[in-house]
Amino acid sequence: MISEKLVKVGMADLNTASNGEFLKTTGLGSCVGITLFDPEKRIAGMAHVMLPSSSIARETPINVAKYADTAIPELIKRMLALGAVTSKLQAKMAGGSQMFSLPGHTDSLRIGPRNVESCALMLEEYRIPLLSQDTGGNYGRTIELDSSNGVLSIRSVQHGIKEI
Repeated sequence: MISEKLVKVGMADLNTASNGEFLKTTGLGSCVGITLFDPEKRIAGMAHVMLPSSSIARETPINVAKYADTAIPELIKRMLALGAVTSKLQAKMAGGSQMFSLPGHTDSLRIGPRNVESCALMLEEYRIPLLSQDTGGNYGRTIELDSSNGVLSIRSVQHGIKEI
């Protein structure tokens, strides 16, 4: 891939791409990489979601890309500004691993599964179909979305590369 066609998405960040650009984020452990794609306009979006709900935010102003319930609406808004159509959007996601488990600490350490659930609920709210996902497990992932075709490549040390 040519570096000028790469749009990086950092942790608690989001961005859009078109014209054959690639969106890429690394370090998905319990975080979820949620991607949206308009196949007709070939406009793509990616958010690196760290936490399920902005109701726990302590920062002011909040980083909307950090939380599932604020990142997805913001990503949709940015994609619409580029010409995407909400009814055409399709979603894929990866990440949401259970990176740590300690006896007696059930819900507080379920950040990964809760991130996946929150992202899925937001997609339902906007009636955006979730076409595919590679979530769960206990390993990290790097993802890359091709804005020319909506293919999501997922890399992990344990499982190599797969495309969804």
